[in-house]
Amino acid sequence: MFPFVRLVKDLVIARRQPGIGLTDMHISHHMVWPWDLDGFLELNNGRALTLYDLGRLGMGVRAGLMTALTTEKWGLTMAGSSVRYRRRLRAFERFETRSRAVCWDDKFVYIEQSMWKTDGECASHVLYRAAVTDKNGIVSPDRVLEAMGQTGPSPETPDWIAAWIKAEALRPWPPMQETTTTQLRAAA
Repeated sequence: MFPFVRLVKDLVIARRQPGIGLTDMHISHHMVWPWDLDGFLELNNGRALTLYDLGRLGMGVRAGLMTALTTEKWGLTMAGSSVRYRRRLRAFERFETRSRAVCWDDKFVYIEQSMWKTDGECASHVLYRAAVTDKNGIVSPDRVLEAMGQTGPSPETPDWIAAWIKAEALRPWPPMQETTTTQLRAAA
């Protein structure tokens, strides 16, 4: 179940904080609750992605994105992600999530997020490719920035993000279908 109570809390906090630019860092604070755990009693990887949602939404409030989405009747979607898990987060452990947009191209905004333990270790890191949409498809980031009252070119795309974009372009879509047991029997 989506953590709606946590979402409301984070949105209220974000609304009370000063505005930020799209590439500025938004920091949100969280705790691992028992219902966030997997069978190994650590933060479930799916729940980690949900908690990253909370950080992005808080960032969106502070940067003016949520207002632009509402005003323009736009939607927001994730078009891809790559995540690294490096340290366990256990029940009742506190951590902070750091969220920022790194760069953008003609279609997507690339968002970097990380979860940091109180001892200063990074627990996980994720790169998202996000898009704003309307009834006609993807809305260009330049148009979104204009609606947010922010202007300017994208910062230079870091090499590691450029390599990920290139790798994603090589990835087949739609994915190859697995051969079914029926197809194998028919071929035999």
